[in-house]
Amino acid sequence: MITVKVEKEKQNFTSVQVLGHAMYDEYGKDIVCSAVSSIVITTINGLLALDNKSITYLSSSKGLSIKVLKQDKVTQTLIRVMIRMFKELEMKYKDYIVVK
Repeated sequence: MITVKVEKEKQNFTSVQVLGHAMYDEYGKDIVCSAVSSIVITTINGLLALDNKSITYLSSSKGLSIKVLKQDKVTQTLIRVMIRMFKELEMKYKDYIVVK
C-alpha cells in the first residue's frame, strides 16, 4: 500500500511523504503506482520550474519526501492540488493508497 503523509503548520503545508508500493498489479502494469508517480513528479517539476527554492525533495527506494520551504500562494496551491489528486485516487483505490 502507498501511504501519503501530509504535515501542516496552521493552514500551510510543510511536508509530504509518499511511501510504499501499491501492489495493485505486477511491476510495469501497476496503474496506481504509475498515477502516484506522475502526480508527484509533475508537481515537483512544476514547483521547481516556478521557484527552485520553494521545496526540497529526497527520493529513495522507500519513497519520496518533499519539504515545503515557501508558504506563498502558488506553492501552497500546487501542493494542495497534488494532495487532492491523491485523495481522488484513494477514493477509487482505497485498498492500495491511503492519505493521512
